Amino acid sequence: MPVSKPQDIRNIAFLGHGGSGKTTLAEAMLHAAGVTGRLGSVTDGTSHLDYSDIEKERGHSVDPALGHLEHQGIEINLLDGPGYPDFIGGAISALNGADVAVMVLSATAGIEVNARRLFKLTQEARLPVAVVVNKIDGENAHLDSLLKEIVETFGVACKPMNLPTGSGKSVVDCFANATGASDLGDVARHHTQLLESVVEADEAMMAAYLDGKEIAPGTLAEAFAAAMIVGTVIPVLFMAARSEIGVKEFMDAVARYFPSPARAPGRPVRQASAADAGQVPVEPDPTKPFIGQAFKITTDPFVGKMAWVRILQGTVQGDTMYVLGDQKRPVKVGHLFKVQGKESTEIKQAVAGDIIALAKVEEIQTGDVLHTEIKPMVRAMLPFPHPMYSLAVSPKSRHDEQKISGALAKLAEEDRTFLATRDSQTNETVISGVGDLHLRIMLTKMKQRFDLEVETKPPKIPYRETISTKAEGHYRHKKQTGGAGQFGEVYLRVEPLERGAGFEFVDDLYGESIPRQFLPAIEKGVNDVLSTGAVAGYPMQDIRVSVYDGKSHPVDSKEVAFRTAGKYAFIDAIQKAKPVILEPIVNLEVTVPSSYMGDISGDLSGRRGRIQGQDILPGGQCVIKAQAPLAEVMQYNSQLRSVTGGQGSYTMELSHYEPVPAMVQQQIVASAAKAKEEDKDK
Repeated sequence: MPVSKPQDIRNIAFLGHGGSGKTTLAEAMLHAAGVTGRLGSVTDGTSHLDYSDIEKERGHSVDPALGHLEHQGIEINLLDGPGYPDFIGGAISALNGADVAVMVLSATAGIEVNARRLFKLTQEARLPVAVVVNKIDGENAHLDSLLKEIVETFGVACKPMNLPTGSGKSVVDCFANATGASDLGDVARHHTQLLESVVEADEAMMAAYLDGKEIAPGTLAEAFAAAMIVGTVIPVLFMAARSEIGVKEFMDAVARYFPSPARAPGRPVRQASAADAGQVPVEPDPTKPFIGQAFKITTDPFVGKMAWVRILQGTVQGDTMYVLGDQKRPVKVGHLFKVQGKESTEIKQAVAGDIIALAKVEEIQTGDVLHTEIKPMVRAMLPFPHPMYSLAVSPKSRHDEQKISGALAKLAEEDRTFLATRDSQTNETVISGVGDLHLRIMLTKMKQRFDLEVETKPPKIPYRETISTKAEGHYRHKKQTGGAGQFGEVYLRVEPLERGAGFEFVDDLYGESIPRQFLPAIEKGVNDVLSTGAVAGYPMQDIRVSVYDGKSHPVDSKEVAFRTAGKYAFIDAIQKAKPVILEPIVNLEVTVPSSYMGDISGDLSGRRGRIQGQDILPGGQCVIKAQAPLAEVMQYNSQLRSVTGGQGSYTMELSHYEPVPAMVQQQIVASAAKAKEEDKDK
């Protein structure tokens, strides 16, 4: 039966490091609910959620997956996010559609790098969180010490909601039960601690509890959801998903206690993208006008492009009309689906709080707000990391160049952490992602889906050029060929601007030494140099050019003459203004076990990096913040993996541009000159 009210829906996203068992947990829930007739397995390729050929071959999630089940009259939508750091974009996509984040930890591996990073994201997003300790029946599962590490790392709000018993062979509910024993000690103690954290979210309930009054179970259930929302409780649940131990108990907790879309806080809908733009009132009410947000774009091999849509308000049917953002042309919804792994089942309608998929939606992009009311609506997505690991690609077959452009565009549409650009400066097609594994998988997708292959190489560094002092330039262009001649003479000044200021062109002419109708031609000549550079062939920036004098001829002065004069006067000034090459500097944040702190700091210093700070994290981890030239750390993931044995992770984003050292500039100029000579010889 279709869900009729938001109170009967739960939207949960499974997050955690790769190998923690997120997909196995989702498969166990589908099996326990009778959705699947067998327990799907990631390792043997029978998973219903990790269904792509790439995922079956690699044995782990690459893209987020969507599924749903019914339990105790509650519709539970499952968003299974990939766990490896290179695919963090998929995990963020899952978070964008969820009301509760479920952090899945392996009892044998503990709190791994990506789990820490993803937990931080949930806190920044202000999402209610639950923690699942999976694989409690595994060897070397030290649950007591792991629980202490969870509290130390994620906060004192972490309280067991159930506890393992019988050496991990079953679990006991320590919220409903005030007595009993467990593998982690007395149930009563954990029951009291959890109860106190729950009532803490409600002052009246806290007062009643302190007065010794008994609180009704139904009231406690409501209070539990409220406590998760305000963050006084992060429930910790133990299980062994592969053995289906504790899975039903987890499903009970989700259905009874986790916040529904009717209560969970959501990101606001605004009238414009600015943070201070006015809010659009949104209520999870099925009777109000439809509002939804597309949070993930996928491609179905039979249906084509599909958009996963979280319904924020109203009810959606096939004949529902919607507009996008600030557009005014309405579009009919048409077919709507519920997604179960790779299967899509058409449904008649869905209500506020539910997650659906719309088909044949070429115009919808990730983040778009769909609404029936004709007025602008914008809803911010949780931020995706800027892709900084890049490769230059070229088609193996010349005939595939146009096809590759279209294929890369479609892949980028589905993954917000993947970019494909044409660098006009280097004349390269450059793809960028989170890491080398991410890009290898994207190129594999392109081969499998579009039958296209490319050759790859490291891209050229996007250097820039500028000047470091004021100077003047002059050029007189005179050309006489027997017929009409060309004449133009230009005097100009150049001076550096603040970094990032761009370019200014100023008219400082006095009188009519140059007719002002030729100023645009002079500016074009200057722009010719700005785009190609005057030192090593890189674009120029942060320069003010002031034209202050010149001469013209009543017959021979033409636009082409002043364009040429402006170009070479500018080059003359640049050569006198101590030109410098600028290099991109990136912010690095490296997370590694504390034992590697010295090795990483030393390695970054050797790469011309500047250490900005070091923080010790709970659980024997540390974060090293640094700035370094992109040229030195473009392939940093390989070095980090080598130094830490795969235990480190990092984020990288562009910070600013700054001058390269003199010796490095000489090398760049020499390399550019050599490349120019080689091009001439071809």
